[in-house]
Amino acid sequence: MCIKSNLFLLLWFCIPVASIAGDLDSLYRVLDRTLEEHTQYNREKEDRIQDIRSRLGNDQLTALEKYGLHALLVEEYYSYLCDSAIHYLHTNIELASAELSESALADESKVQLAYLLGSCGMYKEAVDMLGSIDQEALSTDLFPDYLAAYDHVYGELSFYTQDPASSVRYRHVSDLYKDSLFRLLPKEHPLRIEMMETVYRDHGPLEKAWQINNERMTEVVPGTPEYALVAFHRSLICKAAGDTEAQKYYLTLSAISDIRSSTKDHASLWTLARLLYEEGDLERAYRYIRFSWNETNFYNAKLRSLQSAGILSLIDLTYQAMSERQNRTLQSYLILISALSLLLIAAMLYIYRQMKRLALARNHLQTANGQLKELNEELRQVNVWLKTANEDLSKSNQIKEEYIARFIKLCSTYIDKLDAYRRMVHKKITGGQTAELVRITRSPESLDSELEELYTNFDTAFLHLFPDFVRKFNELLQPGEGIQLKKGELLNTELRIFALIRLGIEDSSQIAEFLRYSVNTIYNYRAKVKNKAAGSREGFEERVR
Repeated sequence: MCIKSNLFLLLWFCIPVASIAGDLDSLYRVLDRTLEEHTQYNREKEDRIQDIRSRLGNDQLTALEKYGLHALLVEEYYSYLCDSAIHYLHTNIELASAELSESALADESKVQLAYLLGSCGMYKEAVDMLGSIDQEALSTDLFPDYLAAYDHVYGELSFYTQDPASSVRYRHVSDLYKDSLFRLLPKEHPLRIEMMETVYRDHGPLEKAWQINNERMTEVVPGTPEYALVAFHRSLICKAAGDTEAQKYYLTLSAISDIRSSTKDHASLWTLARLLYEEGDLERAYRYIRFSWNETNFYNAKLRSLQSAGILSLIDLTYQAMSERQNRTLQSYLILISALSLLLIAAMLYIYRQMKRLALARNHLQTANGQLKELNEELRQVNVWLKTANEDLSKSNQIKEEYIARFIKLCSTYIDKLDAYRRMVHKKITGGQTAELVRITRSPESLDSELEELYTNFDTAFLHLFPDFVRKFNELLQPGEGIQLKKGELLNTELRIFALIRLGIEDSSQIAEFLRYSVNTIYNYRAKVKNKAAGSREGFEERVR
């Protein structure tokens, strides 16, 4: 896809919710253009698949390397061609069991396969596959996926079964697995977050479901399967809130990402087609459902075909009836128009010329507006960058000015102290008090006092510049791990180390020289504090800066 098209699409992903109603028609045009370009995305997908398959042709591959390449093919095929995904999952199960003797890898592929079989409507096969797994031998990492697969299969069964009693029973089993997942998964686990969004969406309050979805939306990239899924879930929240316009908006965004990622197993487009059909937009609904039907047939999952067959048939029949009605009306009007055509031909030619001029002028205006919008956006980004740079520069200047003033003051103070010390030494020597002088120079009390004063000056200056440093630093640590200062302390050794890092001094040898510790001690202090970090250990010092 060309650069302009990518930029244009990115603008639509950033449209605020308040302007949804007025921008749907334009967003539909983006979707229409994406539908026209779908073969390009398919070629990119096929190229990736072909590259992996060509690597499989290497006779020197180990069994584990083959397993990894099969897993990559499963990832590519999972929402693209279900038969191929199922084939390579079976191949990996056999490979892990027979050649690798790795039950953990075999179980991993079985769980993936069961989930996929459940999505494709092969429920018995999915349950049998999960039943073949030794639950007691499952790893801690795989066990939640195992429970999620059971929940998914029985949830699908409850939705699609024709027997109401069985539906209730299957739903109960699905809920049991959901409860187990809720108890097992930590609060920050993505699957648990997604499940909480579903609970709030179905049972309220919707504001919490929307808040969770907002957080998930910031973690996904437009044009990916992950974005398509989060946007689809967002449309379900809009549906629960009764906002049909917003529901269509996010269904359209989801459909665009589905097509751009060559996802054939999708629900967004045919759901959007059904809404458009109910609103009377038959032409667009017909185009979308026909495209979705072709994609579903390519994916080759019978359940997906059954899901969209009903609405396809209804839209198809309605569209054909509308076309026939229009044709009969056109025939009637054609007779009348033929009688008047000789009288109106001159006027029509004139109007046609005027319309061409107007359309050309409108196109030029739209192009100019688009370019102006892009330039305005670039200018806004430059202004934001300049504002940030100015703020950083101002803050840096403030720090420099503060420390330069304190440095000058300290230099003056130490010169005075050095002169007083010189006079005292001179006095002791001239007075013959050499033994007293030896005692004074041997004692470290003077040095300790000066160091304590130096650190007090440093602490005072630093906290003057960053008065909330201690509070913000403790917020970066795990609950209960915050650094507690003793009475009368401004900073302790650990806080001074990271205060120096906050000022841009990162080298441990420089920090050790200033604090009069060994380099290893500084390393140990830094490692000890980073182990208490609330987030990523690797990015802790960057967050301090």
